[in-house]
Amino acid sequence: MSLDLPVEPRFGREDFLVSPSNAMAWEMVERWPAWPDAMLLLIGPEGAGKSHLAAIWAARSGARVLDAVDLAGADPLQMSGAPAILLEDADRPPVAEAPMFHLLNLARAARIPVLATARDFPDRWGLATADLVSRLRLAATVEIGAPDDALVRAVLVKLFVDRQLVVDTTLVEYIANRIERSLGAARAIVAALDKEALALGRPVSRQLAGELIRRIEDRG
Repeated sequence: MSLDLPVEPRFGREDFLVSPSNAMAWEMVERWPAWPDAMLLLIGPEGAGKSHLAAIWAARSGARVLDAVDLAGADPLQMSGAPAILLEDADRPPVAEAPMFHLLNLARAARIPVLATARDFPDRWGLATADLVSRLRLAATVEIGAPDDALVRAVLVKLFVDRQLVVDTTLVEYIANRIERSLGAARAIVAALDKEALALGRPVSRQLAGELIRRIEDRG
């Protein structure tokens, strides 16, 4: 009998793997508090590592972590009473435009640093509040790219190590060439392989990975 124990992703500074796809974003976060503006927009696709990088900054700055979807109906004045603010998924619809605008204004007036993550640039969020668009355009912006091949392979190795799974490098190569190039996909396949191996009493191998990936492809 196997126990399906959750393995939480680790968002520590030492767990972040720097590669060409995220080096500029890493350097900008490392530069804090010497940012060109009090607000930084961290832009990148789903699964690129934005939340991990943002969590590193939040730990350093003591930021209050807010999910943008929770802004609706919230009191911006109360939320602004923090040494720094991390606003996750700022572009996730429906954007609470009025509370976001007031929060950013209050933060700027109080010189509170803000880091906001988003999948795209503000001009593409479909915002109706011109003043909010103008405020967001003033922010410093850095882009984090989709994970490159080297990063996906390094993350796969780390995920296996985190689960105390000893695997061959050929298995990592096999998986990396067959999954979507995202950190989320890497986490999902390693978790699924670990669970499958425990359930079947088999080692994590290339054969098991092939069977699992084929089943996933057949379902999708």
